[in-house]
Amino acid sequence: MDQLQDSLITEPLRWLGIKVINPEDFTQLIVRFLLNLLVIFIVVNYIYSKNSNRKDFYFSYFSISITIFVLCFLLESVKLELGFALGLFAIFGIIRYRTDPIPIKEMTYLFVIIGISVINALSNKKVSHVELIFTNAAIILTMWILEKILHLKQEICLVINYENIENINIQKKAELYADIQERTGIKVKRIEIEEINYLRDVAKIRVYHDINDNNGENNTF
Repeated sequence: MDQLQDSLITEPLRWLGIKVINPEDFTQLIVRFLLNLLVIFIVVNYIYSKNSNRKDFYFSYFSISITIFVLCFLLESVKLELGFALGLFAIFGIIRYRTDPIPIKEMTYLFVIIGISVINALSNKKVSHVELIFTNAAIILTMWILEKILHLKQEICLVINYENIENINIQKKAELYADIQERTGIKVKRIEIEEINYLRDVAKIRVYHDINDNNGENNTF
């Protein structure tokens, strides 16, 4: 009887040859999952969203982060940590949404989200809790510095078929900028002339501007 009780204590309960629960691993999963979710929430909600004024990537960032974290954590015992992590970066490096291209800044944040999730999931017992927390805090601080202190702005391009051909002249640069700004309502940073068709009196130009103007308003159409 005593031997049976000892075996129940030392041997975990199994069903179909698989452990029903491993308290130590389950606790580690919960703690790391909450840590990862907290870090992703800070990066997406308080750094990315506040500076980009965009929330259309919320679903993608959180969904990818949760999926990558759980996938990496559960496959950690396969001993493919480094190769698996590099494979994830390679896969997402070649992904392009055909109907809605991802801007460079959003793609960069996607890599940051994936990197944070991989780090939190695959860090082994050689990495202390302090080191893991410091790594996450360093990433958050770096992103905040890049956005707030360095005032990095996201620049996008708007292609326009411009029919007021007389303004396509180096001596009428001010008139061209003023006309484009009056028509579109955006603050023009620079203009590049791509093509001029004098037969049709039309020019194809590229207008560059910041997504967020000085008032913090989003200038995307």
